[in-house]
This record gives sequence, structure tokens and C-alpha cells, in this order.
Amino acid sequence: MSSEIVKQEGNSISLRIVVSPEEFDKAINKAYNKMKSKFNIPGFRKGKAPRKIVEMNYGVEVFYEEAINFSFPDAYEKALEEHDLDPVDQPEVDIEKLEKGEDVVFLADIEIMPDVLVEGYKGVEVEKNIYPITDEAVETELKQMQEKNARMIAVEDRPVKEGDTVIFDFEGSLDGEVFEGGKAENHTLEIGSGQFIPGFEEKMIGLTSGEEKIIQVTFPEDYQAEELAGKEADFKVKIHEIKEKELPELDDEFAKDVSEFDTLEELKTDIRKKQEEQADQRSEQELRASVVEKVTDKVSVDIPEAVVERQVNQMLQDFNQQMMSQGIGLEMYYQMTGTTEEDLKEKMRPDAEKTVKDQLVLDKITEMENITASEEEIEEEIKKIAEQYNQDVEEFKDKVAQHGNKIFEDNVVLRKTIDFLVENATIKEKVVEPVQETSIVEDEVSEEE
Repeated sequence: MSSEIVKQEGNSISLRIVVSPEEFDKAINKAYNKMKSKFNIPGFRKGKAPRKIVEMNYGVEVFYEEAINFSFPDAYEKALEEHDLDPVDQPEVDIEKLEKGEDVVFLADIEIMPDVLVEGYKGVEVEKNIYPITDEAVETELKQMQEKNARMIAVEDRPVKEGDTVIFDFEGSLDGEVFEGGKAENHTLEIGSGQFIPGFEEKMIGLTSGEEKIIQVTFPEDYQAEELAGKEADFKVKIHEIKEKELPELDDEFAKDVSEFDTLEELKTDIRKKQEEQADQRSEQELRASVVEKVTDKVSVDIPEAVVERQVNQMLQDFNQQMMSQGIGLEMYYQMTGTTEEDLKEKMRPDAEKTVKDQLVLDKITEMENITASEEEIEEEIKKIAEQYNQDVEEFKDKVAQHGNKIFEDNVVLRKTIDFLVENATIKEKVVEPVQETSIVEDEVSEEE
């Protein structure tokens, strides 16, 4: 087998691959052994006719297609290795020459990743956001804990007010006709939560336990059920029970009930410590993302469409798994949002392009700076992942061993490459005010990990 690059234009390459008559004859023998049971030839039991007899009856070309399936993949892989090529998609293959007893010549058109020119990646100027934790942020977190531990107490001596939880029946109708989904019994609703259409909850305020009333509301013009959008509806409601929250006192007893601490001050100290840790994580992750963005913004690269499409499909698969975990399939999602798969893929495309570009640029910097992962670093990465999933480290190692350590090595190398860029960046700190009035959002942290 031999091969040569006969044409290259940008990222498109044409490879001529030559398979010798002897190599192709071996492939024909494989094809014969696979297919011989299909032939019925007089004088021979089925599947027992020699190859030459089959070729005499059906023509020498009878095994060519299957022989190509045996010979080309191996020859193609050797050609890629010989020329150090990494195609981004399956090749387009033409048979340039196929005659008995002569070389078989394939022409394979492939597209490869572009060679990225990366310059000025050291010393990029970025801001690092600093999120100070205030007493107000700690108090807000404490109040959230207080709310979570509130008791619901039934009230009989007053009407419904904002913040109450009401148990009631309702029946909605348009022009006297009850519409689908407009009826329920013993429904629970927190007044002021915004769960019902605008105006409904406000009109519940002032009603008393046992009271019945007709509430008139208008559905929003953009309501998802088109038959109800913009329509005025009557809701017949009957109040069964009114409940209010009884908040626990914020004292040492509260701290003992909700944590491992003996005093409220110890609990506050712990809340502050965790908020500071989360703020530091957020700050660091935003810095790393900012550095990568500044570096990649300097690079112009023509990304092959096949690579972008592959990344979009991966993102679509990840999104599907996320939806399935919430009990919603993609088809249901499309129905709920009035979109299609094409719409969703088009929406994902800019992020897919950025992901691919970032990876290309970081891979090039990794190569230029000769950044590698040691065996010890890979071992430590495997241990960290195992602990994240609460698995025994040795058992986890055995599970992943059959797939190799490439993914863990890649994780380490990527992290070290970004570490390198951050270490070589010019960083200016910026205090962000005002601080969020909730705990630093953990979801933002986990998404960056």
C-alpha cells in the first residue's frame, strides 16, 4: 500500500491511495469466504464452490464491492498515519482504478482541522471581579433558612392577605363554558407567588374561609393556550382554608435545630465563610473564562462546518438528557415552546462555534508551550472525579481503565493550559457592588466546573 497527497486547498485534501494486486487479492479472498454460502452452482453443494468457479459463473467483479469494504479502511488509516492527518469527518471516496491483476487506486477527499495562528496570548489584560460578602448578604441567607423552617398555621380570624397559603376550589369558564384545565379542587396557592394569571391572586386578598366568589380576570395576549389568549374569564372560587407562616425565632436554639452549631453567631460565621468560598470560586471562574475569551478574540479561524455540526449535535444530546431528567422529552419541549429541532440547533450554533474555536486555540497553545500531564497528575484527576461521584477510588479506576485515561489527561492538560494563560495575564481587580442579596448562586459555580 502506498499513498500521496495529490491536492490541498486550505483545509481540503485529496489523497491517492494505492492498494497492490496482492493486497487486493487477499481482500477478495475475505469477501469470498464471507459470501460463498450465498451461491448455488450446479455440481457443488451450496457454499462449497471454489472462488474461481464462482467468478466464472458470476464474473470476476462479483466480490469487488465487498473486497473494497475490507481493503479500503485499513489502507485509509495507514495513509492518514503516514501523512499525519486528522480528518474532521468521513472521507468522500472515488475508485480511480479497479482492474483485475493491477493496482487498485482510491481517491479520498478529506477535510482537516485548520492550522491556527495564535499570537499575543501572553499578557492579555483582564479584570477580575471581586465579590465582597456583607452583613446584609449573611442576613439574607439566614432569613432564607428561617423561611425554609417556617410552620404553616391555620388562621380563622381574618381574611386572606399577601403571603398566605390558601386551599380552595376553582372553576374557570369562558361565556359560561368551563374550559380544559380550568377546574381543580383543594388547590394550594401562595398568594403573591405569581403562579396564576395576572390579577387572580390579588383578587383573592380579602376573602374569608368558607367564602365563595366569582373572580374575573383576563388572560395575557401571549398566553400559551391560544384559545384563551386575551380572553376574559370567570373563575368561581371557594375558600376552604387559610394558612400563614410562623417563622422560628433566630436564636441559638434555631442554630442548633438547623446546623451542627450551638450558637447563632457560629452559624453566621459559617454562612459567611461558605459565601466567601463561593464568591472566590465565582471570581476565579469568571477570570479564567475572561482570559480565554480575550485570547481567542485575537484569533481568526475558518472552522469546518462538519466540526460545528458535530458540536451542535453533542449539545443537543446533552440538552435532551437534561430535559429527560426533568421528565420532559425533546418532542414535548418543542410542543411547549412552539419550536423545532432546527430552531434549537440554530440557537445553539453560536455557542457551538465558540466552543470549537476555544478548543482549537487552547490546543494550539498547549502544543506551542509543550504542556503535558504527568502520571501523578492524571492519577490525582481520577481520584478527584471518583470522590465527586462518591465512588471508591480503586473501583472507579478499574471501571475507567478499559476506556483508557485520555479524557482525564485532557482535563489536566486543559486546566494547566488555562492556568498558564492566567499566570501570564495582566490582571486588574474590580470590586463589584452591590453584592447579590442572596447567597452566591451555586448553579453559576457548578456550570463552570
